[in-house]
Order: sequence, then C-alpha cells, then structure tokens
Amino acid sequence: MSSMNVVVLIGRVVGPPELRYTPGGKAVAQFTIAVDRTRGSKNAQEKETDFVPVVAWERLAEICNEFLSKGKLISIQGALRTRTYETQ
Repeated sequence: MSSMNVVVLIGRVVGPPELRYTPGGKAVAQFTIAVDRTRGSKNAQEKETDFVPVVAWERLAEICNEFLSKGKLISIQGALRTRTYETQ
C-alpha cells in the first residue's frame, strides 16, 4: 500500500504575496495564511491560530499575486513539505 500526502487548509491571508522569479524565469509566490482552530471541551474552548507558509509556482504564483490580499479567506489544497536546517 502506498502513502498519500494531501493537505486542505482554509484560512485568511496574512499579507500580500511576495512574487519573484527564479534565474530560469519561473514565477514563485510566497505568502502566509492564518488557520484558526479550537481545542478543549464545549464549555471551555480555546481558540488557537496556526500560521502556515505557502509557496505557489509558475502561473498559479502569478494568479495568487494578482488576486490575493490581506484578510482574504482562501482554501488551499496541496502537499505538506517540511524542511530542516542547521545554524552555525
């Protein structure tokens, strides 16, 4: 059996997308969305917010740059990728 990596998020755009181009000419847009969730019992629920960085490529990056703005509610479907790095 193979595995599957699919994530669906609904949240609000934190700020305008940052559009740039790679040396090869591919468009890349980066932005962050805020996703709210609640935890706890029905009587004592706490609201928590996760800030999720999003990266879009090529034509989708250009569309994001054109239509997304701070506070806009959006739905995103994609694959979850994690990165690790070491500092000096």
